[in-house]
Amino acid sequence: MSILVQVEHFGGKASESVHELLAMAKSLGGPVDALVCAGTAEAVATIAAQLDADTVVGVADARLAEYLPSAYLAALNAAIAARTPDVVLISYSTAGIDLAAGAAVYSGRELVGYVSEIARTGNSLSVVSQIFGGKLMAKSNLPLPGIAVIMPGAFNAEGPGSGAAIEMLDVDLPAAEIMSHVEVLEPESSGIDLTKAERIVCVGRAIGGANKLDVAEALAGKLGAEIAGSRPVIDAGWLPKARQIGKSGNKVKPKLYLTAGVSGAPEHLEGMQESDLIIALNLDEQAPIFSKAHYGAVCDMFDVLPLLTEKLS
Repeated sequence: MSILVQVEHFGGKASESVHELLAMAKSLGGPVDALVCAGTAEAVATIAAQLDADTVVGVADARLAEYLPSAYLAALNAAIAARTPDVVLISYSTAGIDLAAGAAVYSGRELVGYVSEIARTGNSLSVVSQIFGGKLMAKSNLPLPGIAVIMPGAFNAEGPGSGAAIEMLDVDLPAAEIMSHVEVLEPESSGIDLTKAERIVCVGRAIGGANKLDVAEALAGKLGAEIAGSRPVIDAGWLPKARQIGKSGNKVKPKLYLTAGVSGAPEHLEGMQESDLIIALNLDEQAPIFSKAHYGAVCDMFDVLPLLTEKLS
């Protein structure tokens, strides 16, 4: 089974999800190609040196120096046509959402998304996908050749590889772009680095407002933990952006991750599912967070958090 992995990178570094995709590809058996698009051949080589693949398929063009959907899609379509892989693995990300559907239409391949598990079964792939915001898991067969969009964190990777041989591919990119790259805006730093915290207490929308955070902050204080929030909490302005956990926030791996009122949408689970110990408190017994929690309780956080703080006192 031949596999093509779409490589995302920023600032000369392959994303963590890329190493997960490559490890997943290796587990399926067969040769693994990694598609690297960049502005120059030198930039392709820099990324290739980090990858554990059999071959890096490189596409170098000034229009690929920054991510532009139509240019990257043209490169991906050309690589699929040239390499004819049995399966294309793409990370579930902003870019992945752009590229996967376009590649499926162009190549006529079937596509399955939100994949958390994948395995070979004869002439197809058996896949497990998250549906209804992660509340249910659906098992299906993906006929080959196909395209699978993989949830970050679905497969463990040890880290960067030792490099791979590079084969450059000439691609006729679109002459004009509907979009153009303007600038890169780095997030503001407030001195908070949740990625280094050993204990985190994370609150969800159910906390109800910034004026009710004190009940969680009191527990965090007793635990020596940092306070954090899911995206709805951040969007509401109850906590600063630097304290967001999830796909569009921080990806953390603390020794203790205690959630209160966090439902556990896929985007949030991506940011914390590798924590050593996960404890979940939620009124909804069907909340997806319980699928990742080591311990959980169906309860009202305002009943339990003060009692935990009192015990720790």
